Amino acid sequence: MAAAKIKKGDQVIVLSGKDKGKTGEVVKSMPKADKVVVSGVNIAVRHTKPSQGDPQGGLKRAEAPLHVSKVAHVTKDGKATRVRFEERDGKKVRVAVKTGEVI
Repeated sequence: MAAAKIKKGDQVIVLSGKDKGKTGEVVKSMPKADKVVVSGVNIAVRHTKPSQGDPQGGLKRAEAPLHVSKVAHVTKDGKATRVRFEERDGKKVRVAVKTGEVI
């Protein structure tokens, strides 16, 4: 399995879909499924019936996973960039392709 280019805590921008252009932080990464959950993006609404555990019921909103190919890292100026791996000071680090800065 390859090293993760996008990890939990990274700032990302959505490249396609209904939330295209929105930015957020990666809340959860699912490398085996190639998916990520981004805060405030891809909100799914579920209609729930009242139950003993939730007597109110109603509409429940939650962030749904996005495929990792639909998101990209965000540089300091708010633009999308790809990620490459380089060896610096004997350590393998993630580097933004556009700016060359270490992530």
